[in-house]
Formats: sequence, C-alpha cells, structure tokens
Amino acid sequence: MTDSTTDAANAPFRAWLGLAVLVLSALLVALDMSVLHLGMPSVAMELHPSATADMWIIDIYGFSLAALLVTMGNIGDRIGRRRILMLGALVFGAASALAAFSSSVGVLIAARALLGIGGAMLLPASLALVSNVFPAGGRARSAAVGIWTAFFAGGAAAGSVIGGTLLYEFWWGSVFLINLPVVLIVLVAAPLVLPEYREAYRGPLDVLSVGLFAGAVLPLVYAVKRAAVQGLDPVVAGTALVGLGVLLWFVDRQRRLAAPLLDLSLLRRPAFAMAIAAASIGAVSWAGMTYLTCIYRQSVLECDVLDAALLGIPMAAAVFAAAVVGVRIGSRWGAARTILLALGAAAAGNLVLVAVGAQAGLPWYVAGSTTAGLGYGVLFTFASDAAVSAVPAAETGAAAGISETSLELGSGLGISLLGSLTMTLFRSGGHFASTLEDTVAGAHGDPTTIDSARNAFVSGMHIATIVSVAAVVITASAIWVLSARKEK
Repeated sequence: MTDSTTDAANAPFRAWLGLAVLVLSALLVALDMSVLHLGMPSVAMELHPSATADMWIIDIYGFSLAALLVTMGNIGDRIGRRRILMLGALVFGAASALAAFSSSVGVLIAARALLGIGGAMLLPASLALVSNVFPAGGRARSAAVGIWTAFFAGGAAAGSVIGGTLLYEFWWGSVFLINLPVVLIVLVAAPLVLPEYREAYRGPLDVLSVGLFAGAVLPLVYAVKRAAVQGLDPVVAGTALVGLGVLLWFVDRQRRLAAPLLDLSLLRRPAFAMAIAAASIGAVSWAGMTYLTCIYRQSVLECDVLDAALLGIPMAAAVFAAAVVGVRIGSRWGAARTILLALGAAAAGNLVLVAVGAQAGLPWYVAGSTTAGLGYGVLFTFASDAAVSAVPAAETGAAAGISETSLELGSGLGISLLGSLTMTLFRSGGHFASTLEDTVAGAHGDPTTIDSARNAFVSGMHIATIVSVAAVVITASAIWVLSARKEK
C-alpha cells in the first residue's frame, strides 16, 4: 500500500521536516486567495478590466480549485500523493510566472485558473500526507493538523498583507513571483522528507464522474455570478437547471459506484457534515469580508497600499492563533459546541464592522476583523481535522478534497455574492462608474461626487455584511437545533 513509511514516533525530526514542506505547499495555495486584493487598483490601471472581469480575476482561482479538489484528491490516492504534490508545484510555478507577466485581462484570468488547477493538486495531497507522516490517535497528529491549518487559514488572511507590502515597492506581478522560491523548495525537499503513499486496491478512477462534478459546479457558479450582477433572466435559469441536472446525475452515479469519486456516506457522519456545512458558510462570510474591507481601506479611507496591508495584520494573527488551538478546543468541547463558538465569534466580529463609516472607522475595523478572525481560525481548523479523522488513511485524500472544496467554493461564492451585492447597491446610489475606484478617478477631485460615492459603497458594504451575518446565524441555529435533538 505504501512505498515508504514515516512514523512520527520513530523518526520525529524527519516527520516535522515533512510537515514543514506540507505547510509550505498549503501556504502557496492560501496566499493566492487574497494576495491580489490590494493589487487590483494597480491591475486596473495597467490592464483596464471591466467590473465583471475584475471579479473573474479574483474568484476564478477559487472556483477552479473547487471544481477539481475532489478529483485531484482521488487521483493522488491512486498515483501517489507525493507525486501529485510535486506535479502540482510544477503547475503552480508555471502559472505564477504566466500571471506575473500577463499582458492582457484574458491572459491573467487564464493564469489564475491554471493556478487553481495547480492548487487543487497541492492542497488535498498536502493535508492527506499529514495523516501518513503522523499516526492517527496521537497528540502529534492533532498538533500537525493544527499547524497545517494555521498556516493555511493564516496564509489566506495574510495574503493581502504580503501582497500590499510587495506592491509598496514593486509592480503587481511581484505578488505572483514570490511563489517561485517556495515551489523550488517543495520540489527539492519533498522527495527527501515525505513518504510516497498510494492506495493499490481502489477501483479505477471514474472519468465520467470527474466530468460530471466539474459540469455541475461550473454552471451553478456561473448562474450565481450572473444572477448577482444582472438579476434573474433566462440564461441564469437555464444554466442553473443544467447545473442542477448534472449534479443530480453525479449524486446518483456516486451511490451506485463501488469506488465513487465522492463518498457521500461521509456526509452521514454528524461531526463531519456539521463541520463541512459550517466551514462553507464561514468561508462565504470570510471571503466577502476580506475582499470588501480591502476596497474599504484603500478607496474609502485612502490608505496607501502599505498602510492598508499593515491594517490586515491583526486579523491574520487572530486567524493563525485560533487555528493552532482549534483542534484542541474541538476535542474538549465537542463538534457542535466548537462550531457554535466559532460561528458566534465570526458573526459578532462582522456585526462590529457595520459601525465603520466613510470618514472614519479604523478602530471598528480592527476590532471587528480580529474578533471574526478568531472564529474563522477555529472553524477552518476543526473542518480540516474532521476531514482527515473521519476516514481510513486510504481515503484521506478524497476526504481532504471534500473539506477543501467546501472552503474554496464558499470563498468564491462569498466574493461573487457579497461583492456583487455591494457593487449593485453602490451603483444604485447615484450616477457612478462601475467601480468605486473608477468613480473616484473620474471625479477629477470633485469632493461632492467622491464623498457621495464612498458613502454609497459603505452603505452597500453594510447591507452585504448584514446578509453575511444572517447566513452565519441561520447556520448556527440549524446546527444548535439538530445537536439538541440528537442529545435528546
């Protein structure tokens, strides 16, 4: 079953070196979720994307990740997790170079999609290999998962901080070039410190299921994005029906296959199902908040890119610190209480953000984002640990794929839905350009127009934040009711 083995108890130093490589792999994927957020004004100045293209540049990465994570987790279980990790690093490195030197909007969007493909190869393999490097049931495994998730969640939160710091000195392509040294380290170190693991007895990969999964996710995502921008129309309805039809076909096929691409029985395990549902909604809330507050710091409060980046440090630190202890909290409090605690902190932090204004609001922003970060850190760690702990070692790649798919799909939807809602409300507030940045630039210093545009954006952001909080509260309420019934 394994080509080589690494027992953390017998070879602790090599095990922790292996974890370092896996953490770097996760960090690569995580940083690119938000590293470009503060760079979009620079991209807009050079490439001139439309408002719709602007969002595609940001969220095509998360959507391509979500469409392929389950597939790549299954492929890694079959051909070798270390092998697909290294292939993913190669793809990620090539896509990073392409993105850095993109000369058009189309090339940048394509490069971001390719980054998502590479990330889909890296992410489930890196989390699944944690279960191979560290034996189940020990404290080392829980600590390793906590560290892995801390860097993944913290990296996603810190992406805008790192990106903003680079943009203060360099051009926007530099945020992609920083990936290349990390890719090189992974490629050199992985064969030396990581075991190869493949499951020799799984059935052949069902290619039709791979196509059906992508064919369900992508039309549904497109329908959601189009509906958020243009409202309901025949194209939205038709695309959504196609996506739902393919999804039903996919689900039916998974139930009948002896070796399914997606093991639906995992969702019948209460702890796993609760963690995945909560993480999905949490990711929607987190991604929307991160994206909108980046615009707020730069285009409303007029922070330069470095100051805007530094203001993101408290939340990134909160996510990292909470992620480190998330598994420990889960083991003491149980699944339901841990999830409710995390969702409560996320909702409370987002509610504080409603107090920010167009003229002032930095203390409210720091307090709200930090409080929400504590909740997100615990939530994302617990979801990752639930994924690798719920299944045998042979299936951790596929389970990790499910966990990370929920996070990536939620993140992409958060940017699309909450971002589109905010911009729709913004444009309804006056005769403005398609984005706040374009409106301010086109106002030629007219204070009345600029103040009106900034107030309209903040009002839209407030409503989107309230919608986000409502989704989190509804999810928490449903989990509380279900867990209370189970206890009876």
